[in-house]
Amino acid sequence: MQQAKNDRTLPTPSPDRPAPSPAGTADRGAAWLLAAGLMLTAFNLRPAVSSLSPVLAEVRDGLGMNGTVAGAVTAVPSLCFAAFGVTAPRLARRFGPSAVVTAGLAAIAAGLVLRSLAGETALFLAASTLALAGIAVNNVLMPVLTKRYFPDRVGTVTGLYSMTMAAGTAVAAALTIPVTRATGDNWRIGLGIWALAAVAAIPLWTLAERRHRAARTPAHAPDPRPAPPAAAYRVARSRTAWSLAGFFGLQATAAYVSMGWVPQIFRDAGVPAATAGVLLAVVMAIGAPLGFVLPRVATRMRNQGPLTAVLGLCGLAGYAGLWIAPAGGAWAWAVLLGLANTSFPVALTLIGLRSRTPGGVARLSAFAQSTGYLISVPGPLLVGTLNEATGSWHGPLLLVSALMAVQIVLGFAAGRDRCVEDGA
Repeated sequence: MQQAKNDRTLPTPSPDRPAPSPAGTADRGAAWLLAAGLMLTAFNLRPAVSSLSPVLAEVRDGLGMNGTVAGAVTAVPSLCFAAFGVTAPRLARRFGPSAVVTAGLAAIAAGLVLRSLAGETALFLAASTLALAGIAVNNVLMPVLTKRYFPDRVGTVTGLYSMTMAAGTAVAAALTIPVTRATGDNWRIGLGIWALAAVAAIPLWTLAERRHRAARTPAHAPDPRPAPPAAAYRVARSRTAWSLAGFFGLQATAAYVSMGWVPQIFRDAGVPAATAGVLLAVVMAIGAPLGFVLPRVATRMRNQGPLTAVLGLCGLAGYAGLWIAPAGGAWAWAVLLGLANTSFPVALTLIGLRSRTPGGVARLSAFAQSTGYLISVPGPLLVGTLNEATGSWHGPLLLVSALMAVQIVLGFAAGRDRCVEDGA
C-alpha cells in the first residue's frame, strides 16, 4: 500500500517531454543522423503498396492474373501487416530494434526487386509478401524508436516521419506510371525502382545507430514513472489498448476505402478519369503537411479525444457530400476525406503516449497495429460487394459512415490520459 501511494505521488511529466533525450544530450550530430534515418525509413513504408495500384492492369496482363487474384492482391498488405507486425517486439527484444529495422529495410529492397523479376503470379505474391513483412515489422518499430531515441520530442518526430511516410505514398503513386512509360511501358522497372530508396536507407540508418551508440552518455534516461514488470500485465487485458486497436483499424478502413473506391465514386458520378486521379492525389497529399502538425498538437493535449472527433466529423461530412453531390462538390469532399485520413498520424502518436516505456510502446504498437490492420481487411471488400449488389454507392456510404461514427467513439476512449499499464 505504501509503495502504491508513493507511485501515485511521483511527478507526471508532459507527454511530449517525459525525459531528456539520450541522443540530444550526447551528440546533436547523432540526433540529426537518427532523425534522418527515421525519415528515410518511413519513406519506404508505403511505396510497395501505392506503386502497384497504378500499374495493376499491366501486371495482370503480364502475369495472366485473373480478377479474383487481383482483388486478393489488394488485401494482402493488411493481412501481412497484421500477421508479421505482431512478431516485431519479440524480434526487437532478441536482436535489438535497430538491427530489426535494418533487416526490415533489406527485406523491403529484396522483395521489391524479386517482385519486379517474377514471371508468374505465385512468385509475385511471395516477393510482395517478403517486402510487406519488412514493412510490417518497421511499421510497429517506428513509434518504439521514436520513444527510445527522442522521448522528449515524441510529437515532433512522429510528425516528421508521418509526413515523410505520406510523401513516400504520394510520390510512388504519382511517379510509377511516368517511370513505366519512360522505360517503354515496362511495369517491372516501374515497380522495382522503389527498391533503391530502401537500399539507400540501410547505410544511413546503420551509420546513425553507430554514431548514437558511440556518443550517448547513459544508454537510456531513467523513466520518471516506473512501469510494472513485463510479466505483471498483458496488453490484451487493457481497455485502452483495445480502444486504440479499434481506432487504428477503423481509420485504416477509411483510408483503404478512400484509396480503393473514392476515385470510382467520382467517375460513376461523371467526373473524368484523369480528374478522379487528381482528386485521389489531393486526398493523399493532405496527409503530408498535417501529418507533421497534428502529432505535435496531440502531444500538447491532455485528452486527444476531441481531436479524433473533429477528424471523424470531417470524414462524415465528406461521405455526406459524396451522397448528395459527388461531382458538384468533388474538390471539397476530397479535402474533407484527406483531413479524415490524418487520423493515421494521430493514431501513431497515441501509441507513443499510451505507454510509459519503449518496451511497453513496442508491445502496444504490435498489438494495436496488428489487430487494427486485421480489423481493416473486410471494409473495402464489403464496400465493393454492396456496390455490386445494389448498383448504387448509397449502401457503401452508409456503411462507412456508421464505421466512422464508431471510430469517433473509440477515438475518445483511446484519447483518455491513461497508459496501458494502468488497466492491464
